[in-house]
Amino acid sequence: MVERDTSVLSRVALFVVLAAAIVTWDTVAPHLGAVALWPTVGIIAAAVMPATLGLIYLALPLWSWRWIPVAAVGFGLVAVVAWEANLHLASNFAKLAAYTCAGWTFLRLFEQLSWVVLIAAIIPVVDAVSVFAPNGPTHEIVNNHPHVYSALAVAFVAPGGNAAGLGPPDILFFALFLAATVRWRLRPGWTWLAMTGMYSLTLVLANAADVNGLPALPFLSAGFLLANGDLLWRRLRPRRV
Repeated sequence: MVERDTSVLSRVALFVVLAAAIVTWDTVAPHLGAVALWPTVGIIAAAVMPATLGLIYLALPLWSWRWIPVAAVGFGLVAVVAWEANLHLASNFAKLAAYTCAGWTFLRLFEQLSWVVLIAAIIPVVDAVSVFAPNGPTHEIVNNHPHVYSALAVAFVAPGGNAAGLGPPDILFFALFLAATVRWRLRPGWTWLAMTGMYSLTLVLANAADVNGLPALPFLSAGFLLANGDLLWRRLRPRRV
């Protein structure tokens, strides 16, 4: 019991320290001098995005808390009110929390691990169509209504105020897959590392291709499956009689 309490306290302390560091960075970064494109991409991909997504990993023990659905709604309302009040920093963290809690709530509907794998196979196709199809929802919002995307996306801030963003489904499914690794005893740490690395890779490729954005969920699914593929195969393959 003492060891468990110590572990919980350490996790809470790490969360507080990391959250304070991110808040400090997001407050200071817009007032720093802007840097060139690739240093900006490097800062976000190698530091800001992993640090921010690290909060989800540290908060992971809360995924099964019974009040998580209520928290999702509460954080969502805070995000809307803060955005309308021009408190974009507060709104950004409220969005991160709301989408995370929504992903954990969604996971409760899943009865079997195979459902998670099925979702990992489906969402890349849906996301790709949404991003690339001329009338796709994501394509329409990003290209014709950028203010809507800014209001919905979680921002990762670079010096000078430039930022990259992940949309609601990107955070929701990140949280869902990560919690699934705990629920079905997969590899939470390696999964976080693989999925975070894939999101960072998406950012690099999008800038290398000079496009407004790439579908991130195919990369997310790939990270989840790569980190847990052998375990998934052993548990889901047909049993020989």
